[in-house]
Amino acid sequence: MSTATTEQTTHREVLLVPHTGRSKNLSAAERTAELLDAAGITVRVLVHQDGRPLEGSEILSPLKRVTHTADAAEGCELVLVLGGDGTFLRAADLAHAVDVPVLGINLGHVGFLAEWEAESLDAAIQRVIDRTYRVEDRMTVDVTVLDNDLEVIGRGWALNEVSVENLNRRGVLDAILEVDGRPVSSFGCDGVLISTPTGSTAYAFSAGGPVLWPELDAILVVPNNAHALFTKPLVVSPRSTVAVESNPDASPAMAVMDGFRPIPMPPGSRVEVVRGARPVRWVRLDESTFTDRLVTKLRLPVSGWRGPRNQQK
Repeated sequence: MSTATTEQTTHREVLLVPHTGRSKNLSAAERTAELLDAAGITVRVLVHQDGRPLEGSEILSPLKRVTHTADAAEGCELVLVLGGDGTFLRAADLAHAVDVPVLGINLGHVGFLAEWEAESLDAAIQRVIDRTYRVEDRMTVDVTVLDNDLEVIGRGWALNEVSVENLNRRGVLDAILEVDGRPVSSFGCDGVLISTPTGSTAYAFSAGGPVLWPELDAILVVPNNAHALFTKPLVVSPRSTVAVESNPDASPAMAVMDGFRPIPMPPGSRVEVVRGARPVRWVRLDESTFTDRLVTKLRLPVSGWRGPRNQQK
């Protein structure tokens, strides 16, 4: 974990990544740009496929615009996300590419990856202006896809998970799970999810996987709708290599990282997953615990809790 530097620089710049699909989101982006500009911080804005919402904004339209490329956040001190988890994951891709921190303000529904909610927007921006935040590292995974001849056909990374998905919805994917070069089990399935602790509350959770606290270094493996007796989720060492092979006679599949970076998998392909060489640098604004976030975001019932005895004195 590291703390944001207080050293003054002559130029400060932030990449703003807004979800502009709703009018209230556009207003939040305008408010953010105004606050940063008033503090002397340059704002560049990410333009999605439909850039029209920005055209009608007197505040956002004059800003420097960038598209989703590896250097979009180059030279920025952080990436600031206004939206839900999908927007955050796309912004994290940009932050990860140039090793800068990413901060999420939730304008979506659950927003598990966001640090604060929309009603705290002004306070969050002031923390950025004052540099009164801290940065912690979140584990990632690196992904390599090889064909039936073990030739590399694609590489990628993920903050949440890589999902090996069957493309033939009329049948199952014949997969073999391997850990550290040894076979574990073979089964027919819709796919296999290989997740980080951060991703354990996302797709892996929906597929029946356990919740892992983000401080834990581990790789989570969750078979997705598998047809076999032994299809329980596995939690393996962060030093392990997890691989999924598809049968050469199976249908084509797809390895999808964080839900939007796909690599095609022809029959007989192999996906190898290891701990990522570069973490995502995650901005924290307060000392709230993951337990509190879990209870709040999932609306877990905690009525009747009395707490430890030493807290009751």
